[in-house]
Amino acid sequence: MSTTTLTRQAAGRPPVTSHAAIEAAAFALFESNGFDQTTTDDIAERVGVGRRTLFRYFPSKFDIPWGQFDASLVSLRDSLESMPATMPLWQAVQQAVVTFNRFDTGATEQHRIRMRLILQTPSLQAHSVLMYRRWREVIANYVAQRTLLRPDALLPRTVGHVSLALAISAYEQWLIESDMQLDVLLSQSLAVLRSYLDHE
Repeated sequence: MSTTTLTRQAAGRPPVTSHAAIEAAAFALFESNGFDQTTTDDIAERVGVGRRTLFRYFPSKFDIPWGQFDASLVSLRDSLESMPATMPLWQAVQQAVVTFNRFDTGATEQHRIRMRLILQTPSLQAHSVLMYRRWREVIANYVAQRTLLRPDALLPRTVGHVSLALAISAYEQWLIESDMQLDVLLSQSLAVLRSYLDHE
């Protein structure tokens, strides 16, 4: 068998696992055993892969609840940049954040598990601070671009912090009121941005 044939077979070989498969297995273990009691070995065993394979998808156990966060931030940045320049700044941020948090209805329960883990697991909080900062930077960079300010100026920085706080508030309410629609809660909460940005 030629090297070319072997290369083609390897290229066509299906992946051993996927981000979604690892998330599903990990979330089930987190729910049944608790986040702190679940090890990466437990997750790898449930998925049927080795630790090395698991770490190719997620650098650590703490990254699993955040899913494919890097790709999500790219989508958030692209969504903001696609907003018409004539759209009020507060509305552009509101709409982009609501869009960022949309998901298929079939994934509702898994998303609830994800957000309960992120918002209610004490051992995840230090890692969450790092992720929140990266999210805020995307918002601040966009606001800076629209207002011709530096990203570390007061207004862009404030909008980053405020929009994150409003989104978290909406999520906390969504976890309490399971019959509420998340996009409605987010829209209502983020409407507060108008008082900060309506003059821009």
